[in-house]
Amino acid sequence: MAADDSDGTATRTRWHHDAVTHARQHRIQVVAHRGASEDAPEHTLAAYRKAIEDGADALECDVRLTADGHLVCVHDWRVNRTSNGRGAVSALELADLAALDFGARRTREFWRTRDEQPDWEHRPEDREETSVLTLERLLQLVSDAGRRVELAIETKHPTRWAGQVEERLLVLLKRFGLDAPASAADSPVRVMSFSARSLLRVRAASPTLPTVYLMQFVSPRLRDGRLPAGVRIAGPSIRIVRNHPAYVERLKRAGHQVHVWTVNETEDVDLCAGLGVDAIITNRPRAVLDHLGR
Repeated sequence: MAADDSDGTATRTRWHHDAVTHARQHRIQVVAHRGASEDAPEHTLAAYRKAIEDGADALECDVRLTADGHLVCVHDWRVNRTSNGRGAVSALELADLAALDFGARRTREFWRTRDEQPDWEHRPEDREETSVLTLERLLQLVSDAGRRVELAIETKHPTRWAGQVEERLLVLLKRFGLDAPASAADSPVRVMSFSARSLLRVRAASPTLPTVYLMQFVSPRLRDGRLPAGVRIAGPSIRIVRNHPAYVERLKRAGHQVHVWTVNETEDVDLCAGLGVDAIITNRPRAVLDHLGR
């Protein structure tokens, strides 16, 4: 026992040790949120290559449908924040998006606020690394990884294209032989959404494809650990887990997996590990893997 625990340091050290021990006994999947998005611009090929190199178990991406029917990896409904262009993804064609740079804005505004130098360097001549990333290209990257790398695909709603998003997604997964796994446990792909209706459409078309119900808050009807019909994986925010750790226990008792987003701080990693969550979704996959002793 530490002689002086007044600042909580000894307590945190013991909690970290216990959490890491638990994590080793119960392997937690480390999922790269929009790629290794702390080190490279989110949703770019550069960010996903870095995540794979860093040893991430899985990659997370958001998908939106362009005006000409292509699924692209973009979080916001507009491209203003993440590129040097403007406009809604749903109103732009793939060729319009391909003309934009999704790395230049991050370089200007992000790295000037940090003291260290990035591992990744933006070079305008490396157009593919920071061009808009299609889901098809990301699936190809994963298939060429040389090891099992899973993919967590979030469908973004509401959108003007509604159910066409899921329809196009399943068509694309079928091209890669990923739309109808033998069982949910065998599937290297899972579909996530805040929209229960989106997940219902996926389950109706492909019952064995695992689905994740994402939550920013817990609705009263789900506080007992239930999820929408057929969904077996809960996706609570780290804020929910911090404020209501017992909710994770209720989910586990109900037989559900728990995948938590977005977990970047070491204290939150320890909290998740101690609660026995199944996956940590993070912008910092290498740092989380290191913290978990992997």
